[in-house]
Amino acid sequence: MILIVYKYLTPRGFRGLTFFPFVIVTNKDDALDTVCVNHEKIHLRQQVELLVLPFYVWYLLEYSIRLVQFKDRKNAYYNISFEREAYANEKDLNYLKQRSFWKFLKYI
Repeated sequence: MILIVYKYLTPRGFRGLTFFPFVIVTNKDDALDTVCVNHEKIHLRQQVELLVLPFYVWYLLEYSIRLVQFKDRKNAYYNISFEREAYANEKDLNYLKQRSFWKFLKYI
């Protein structure tokens, strides 16, 4: 993981963004926030499991489906399986040590 602090690389309203192998956060406080960083590390694991590029294809496809389903960008984002897994487990700093392969499928 390569952690970058640079507010202009993250979309407005987001604290962090992950593009394997980079985790980009908006400010130094977010870089020190273990929950925020753990959330992004979960995304790194998801990206590795799907061999990176298919992760982004799946993410955009699922976001599009959720957008049609919920007719709301925020609800669509929070209901993407990758985000559901990351938000549900971001506070468990040991989650990645015991996480099973493709665990995000549980959150579809």
